[in-house]
Parts: sequence; structure tokens; C-alpha cells
Amino acid sequence: MKTKVLLPKHLKYLILLIILTSGIGSAQSSTDISHENALKAVLAAKEKAEQMDVLVNIAVVDAGANLKAFIRMDDSFLGSIDIAIKKAKTSRYFDIETGDLGKLSQPGGIIYNIELSNDGLITFSGGVPLKNKDGKIIGAIGVSGGTIEQDHEIASSGATAIVE
Repeated sequence: MKTKVLLPKHLKYLILLIILTSGIGSAQSSTDISHENALKAVLAAKEKAEQMDVLVNIAVVDAGANLKAFIRMDDSFLGSIDIAIKKAKTSRYFDIETGDLGKLSQPGGIIYNIELSNDGLITFSGGVPLKNKDGKIIGAIGVSGGTIEQDHEIASSGATAIVE
């Protein structure tokens, strides 16, 4: 016969609190982009966009795909705000450049229609994973407002800036 242990209600909450605050129940990576590096990536990307004379929105997400830094250049497209953020999130969700993911999601591709998942993904260029000096992915950057080639080049500049 099994014995059932009954815990007082307040003890159950205390155990849950300990689990949540100790990291035992955490599924996210402990390696994350710092706010200094997130800002460094955004500013490097902005500088590249200015050199190219392109108005863009730039988003950086952390290892958990949460928005960490963002800038909307004056007069850039309003619609590109959401796209930049989704490019960064998409890149982090799958740890791949969004343009490469797009190649796999074409009709007949192995992940056709994946862009319909996760409340909408962006599967064209402009999202790039961010890595630390050890090659560990710590977030991602997304850029929108130029051509997909320009967005990719600008995002790559931001990604490179934090590993130099």
C-alpha cells in the first residue's frame, strides 16, 4: 500500500518558488548577450546602414529570443519594425540566418510553410545569429527596411561587431 504525503499549501508554494528561482526548471541557456553587447551590435549596424544610406529598423534579441535592444532610424518604414524583430527572433529560434532558413522553406522544401509557426516567422535575409568569442550563440540581430541584401549586410556588421 502506497503512502500519500500531504504537504501544507504554503510549503508547496515555497518548493515551487525555490525551483523557479534556482534555475532547476530553466530551459534557457545561461549564456546570454549583455546589454552592452546588444547596444554595440545595434549601433554598429546603424553605422553600416548610414554608410550605405539605407533607413532601417534594427532589433537584437537575447538567448531566449526576448527583445534586448532596438532602434528605428528616422523616417524608416513603420512596417519594418515588426519585421526586424521577427527576423531576429526567427534567427534565434532556429540558430540560423533567416535567408538560409528561407531556402529550406520554399515549396517542396523540407520545412515548407514553417513561417506560419511561432506567431509568424520571417524566412528571408536580414536575421543573423549573434555569437560570443567562443562561438556560442547568445542572441540574434534582425534588420529590415532595405533590400534583403542590404538588410543582411547591415545585420552581419552588427553581428561581427561583438566578436571583435
